[in-house]
Amino acid sequence: MQQRRGGVLLHPTSLPGPAKLGTLGADAYRFVDWLERTGMAVWQMLPLNQTHPGGSPYQCLSVHGGNVQLICLEQLGVWGWLDDLSEDPHSYRNPFDCAPLQRAYAGFMRQADEAQHAAYQHFISQQAHWLDDYALFLAIKNERQGAPWWEWDSDLRTRNPTALAALQKRLHPVLEHHRFAQYVFYRQWRELKAYANQKGILLFGDMPIFVAHDSADVWAQRTLFDLDEAGRALTVAGVPPDYFSSTGQRWGNPHYNWVEMEKQGFSWWIERIDGALELLDLIRIDHFRGFEAYWSIPAQADTAMHGHWVQAPGVALFERLKQHFGVLPLVAEDLGIITAEVEALRDQFGLPGMKILQFAFGGDADNPYLPHHHVENCVVYTGTHDNDTSLGWFSSCTPPCREHALAYLGQPQEAMPWPLIRCALASTARLAVIPLQDLLSLDTAHRMNTPGTVEDNWSWRFAWEMIPEGLEHQLRHLLHLYGRDGSAH
Repeated sequence: MQQRRGGVLLHPTSLPGPAKLGTLGADAYRFVDWLERTGMAVWQMLPLNQTHPGGSPYQCLSVHGGNVQLICLEQLGVWGWLDDLSEDPHSYRNPFDCAPLQRAYAGFMRQADEAQHAAYQHFISQQAHWLDDYALFLAIKNERQGAPWWEWDSDLRTRNPTALAALQKRLHPVLEHHRFAQYVFYRQWRELKAYANQKGILLFGDMPIFVAHDSADVWAQRTLFDLDEAGRALTVAGVPPDYFSSTGQRWGNPHYNWVEMEKQGFSWWIERIDGALELLDLIRIDHFRGFEAYWSIPAQADTAMHGHWVQAPGVALFERLKQHFGVLPLVAEDLGIITAEVEALRDQFGLPGMKILQFAFGGDADNPYLPHHHVENCVVYTGTHDNDTSLGWFSSCTPPCREHALAYLGQPQEAMPWPLIRCALASTARLAVIPLQDLLSLDTAHRMNTPGTVEDNWSWRFAWEMIPEGLEHQLRHLLHLYGRDGSAH
């Protein structure tokens, strides 16, 4: 955030390739090469953690565990650990029982040399503070047909030491498979990150403020969350009723026990961000406003209507994080109901906010998303993963909104979404990020997520054939034109 840069938003699952989802294989490296040729210096993505079966990267089984669906099996063959590359799509796509990774573990035990075994043991030791609980969580959950942990037997739900020790002994091979899967994910990701950084590409990730109730984190550290004796949530997260929803949004994530977190010196947050920075150069914190005050909904309520605002210890948390990390490599997702207090918290710690151009038009000149209100210390987007594509947005705009956009953009002759892309790149914001769908001029059929729905999300893929000839040159020209290619530094 110290110089003007351009970036592209694309989750790795959207990469091309032979698997059902994109992986950390050859197409990921090809995408880094493509970014380098365009002059884009930032690759932004969604959370990288293991998802629940619904596939949402914002509801994960662990804040540390990587998504094993991103593992490239072909790379395991190159490493000499997997001879049979025929993929069983059902087992491979199930994080509880990854048959190809089990075969790869056997190959690793046979073929790996002393240095590789030492690297594996170092990883196990270094990540033990979360990895052991995560492996056990997955193993138990699989044996109980996916039942949430608060429905497990009492001795497992409450983590009775004797019961857990017996399980660890009985399930030792399964636990080793889960640890190995995480080792493979981390190794492949670190190699990709090193390649990207060597090419001058920074990796910009995403961290949801809340965690899934049915996760290893909540099971292993119940005292840090607002739960009853049985492990069920007392209050859950969401946002209040607004213009978009008369009943608000009830997300269902358990709220934190901030008193206990502060008593522990916010060590849980330090570990979480430390872990993320092993994989990323910059982190966006989703729903930043929840650090100033959060919407607390009684767990038994069906909607968010009966919630209320509760003050959060944001200042104390970020003071502790700054003490530990020094400069905070964080971006605040400051969208939604933003008050002066939220802005003050963001600015007190110098965190960049976000500006979304799709939110800028259809009102008056006071709209904070209009470019003449942008500041240098922010990230500007045409749209995010939760928005329609910019072409889809413009096509569905009301006539006044469309007219306002065209007038503000100078009645452009270029077809949408390119006037909006130019507007983002011309912004004073130091970082401008464009979803790949917009760079490819794709319509609504290619959007990544529609908030409030559960069908047809998170599955979008692109193909290399979608990239038009001349796009690389066009982007390099625009990045140079608007001072985002490093030439001014």
